[in-house]
Amino acid sequence: MRCAVFSVTSNGIALAEKLIKGCPRHSFDVYVKEGREAGEGVFRYSTLKDAVAECFEKYDALIFFSAIGIAVRMIAPHLESKLKDPAVIVVDEAGRHAISVLSGHVGGANELTEEAAAVLGAEPVITTATDVNEIKAPDALASKLGMRPVPKSEIQTLNGTLVEGKEIKWAVDTLLENAEFYEQKLEKYGIHAEKISADEIFKSEAPTVFLTKSEGKHRKGLLYLIPQRLIAGIGCRRGVSSELIRDALEKACAQIGQDITRVSEIASTVVKSDEAGLLELASSLGVKTVFFDNETLEKTINYYKLPQSEFVKKQIGVGNICEAAALSAVKDGRTALPKTKYTKVTVALIWEK
Repeated sequence: MRCAVFSVTSNGIALAEKLIKGCPRHSFDVYVKEGREAGEGVFRYSTLKDAVAECFEKYDALIFFSAIGIAVRMIAPHLESKLKDPAVIVVDEAGRHAISVLSGHVGGANELTEEAAAVLGAEPVITTATDVNEIKAPDALASKLGMRPVPKSEIQTLNGTLVEGKEIKWAVDTLLENAEFYEQKLEKYGIHAEKISADEIFKSEAPTVFLTKSEGKHRKGLLYLIPQRLIAGIGCRRGVSSELIRDALEKACAQIGQDITRVSEIASTVVKSDEAGLLELASSLGVKTVFFDNETLEKTINYYKLPQSEFVKKQIGVGNICEAAALSAVKDGRTALPKTKYTKVTVALIWEK
């Protein structure tokens, strides 16, 4: 996840630094009020209201080291949908409690809260009904599977059914690509899914979670889980073999619990548009490639405030290839894996919301 961290006290800054060191799989930008003492690399703001307004749509998660009331007032004007809003967590300035405030399941706030609490030695506070009853919620599992739950109205229906102690049915479309992968993932969570066709789903009125390629007709108690597109942004040395790039991409996918076959598209810089190893890999995976010019990548870097490599910038004119390219490829994305270095290759993975 790409996380924006807001601190309103000196102790909050110290806690933020501790969190960053303990969570290497996420990337963090720290926002501190002008005039307050802080280390290098932080972003300064004059008003917290303006800083949150600027960051709300640009980050996957907002972390406040503050009173929960402050955070709620700051995010309230920007709330849109549980399927699109970023994860929001609050840590009190003494570091005693880490609280999941918004987008606990789809946005990953509950999981991030658990991670933050473990690093800070805080008590995680999670209030979603399914979690406090230790129930596996469909929208929470959708996030782990790399799928999008629709329609939104049925998320509450299915979760409510589970909280009442009733069972729901899980089913996988017989025509769904990588169906076996999804079945195996569900089995790991103790869920057995029946394989059925899209037509059969309407022969029953039972509350059902249906994994399928696209959203079909609606009925009460039917929740579709649709595969999200996974964009792989890739940067590499000139002349690197397709085998080495594939190895890096496989490792990157494994880090987020996915198989390389889940990759929908490969993005990079126009400088790599003739890179044989990259093109060969895309061909073997059966996915398309998209290449962006420096102007586009620079705009993305500036918009998301992405870190840059001075060495890479001297070579091709911009200092971030993989993450900037992947984010440029989607209108609305959530970072699954920020820029990660492998042998002669860098990879970033972005889910399209």
